[in-house]
Amino acid sequence: MSGAGIETFGNSERDDLYAQLRAYEGRAAATAGRGKDLVNQPMIRHWCEAMGDTSPAYRGPDAVAPPAMLQAWTMGGLSGHTDGTGRSAAYDEMFALLDGAGYTSVVATDCEQEYLRPLRPGDRITFDTVIESVSPRKTTKLGTGYFVTTRTDVHADGERAGTHRFRILKYRPAQRKKDSEPARRPRPVINRDNAGFWAGVAEHRLLIQRCTDCATLRLPWMPGCNACGGAEWDTVEAGGEGTVFSHVVMHHPAFPAFAPDGEGGPYAVALVELAEGVRIVSNVIGVPYDKVRVGMPVHLDFLRTDPDLELPVFRASEGG
Repeated sequence: MSGAGIETFGNSERDDLYAQLRAYEGRAAATAGRGKDLVNQPMIRHWCEAMGDTSPAYRGPDAVAPPAMLQAWTMGGLSGHTDGTGRSAAYDEMFALLDGAGYTSVVATDCEQEYLRPLRPGDRITFDTVIESVSPRKTTKLGTGYFVTTRTDVHADGERAGTHRFRILKYRPAQRKKDSEPARRPRPVINRDNAGFWAGVAEHRLLIQRCTDCATLRLPWMPGCNACGGAEWDTVEAGGEGTVFSHVVMHHPAFPAFAPDGEGGPYAVALVELAEGVRIVSNVIGVPYDKVRVGMPVHLDFLRTDPDLELPVFRASEGG
């Protein structure tokens, strides 16, 4: 694992903890796990509605599940896998070892998926998870810790359907100096697929992609149309009115740059449905986090979070 702001810390040969962690590589984290539900059309529909994916491949009698749902069919939900199947002790032992050494914080960093065959309604999902690798100790902006990668092999009715790799960082938070600069929000990744969106934000315009073949609107920006597969597009400017479609309140981890009090207190993250019919994830401002509600009318605003970053946000409309 490498990248900006990450470097190897110390010599792995002298890192006794690393030697203990590496002993868990190749050990099972879950064996013969079972999905709580068969692949089913209602869950596919809910996923597509939340993601704004209107592809006809996910509807009708010959529907398949969106490939990106691969992990969703293995998840236990809020209650977990209550039947107790599949779970092994190795993963918990490894986490206890890290916690005991002071690496008590955790953050998901990335995932990789490989799709081997489509999942269809009625498929029964089973899975096996292995601790694939543990990195040497690294220093990041969050703190010092270890990257842990697990690999989950997913089967549908006994046939291999895909692989999901999930990487986390278990770390000891870096100590911030009292006189250090205020925390800044992470910078958006700007590439050829979304540069036009951020150029619009710089002009205080919220631009929505529109497929020139079928006129379907899409947000966030993508290189192709979910509805017809067309690669050509233009843009329309959002009027700015919307409603809160869904929201969550973030309590942990505390990240001062996102919290209105600047101290890392709770804040609301909302999925806003624009009047044009597309949705965008953003913050709702102008109202306490515990007053945000589904259906609340909001309107577009732009918030400068630091000298180098301005973001589209949504202000609660009066009387909302």
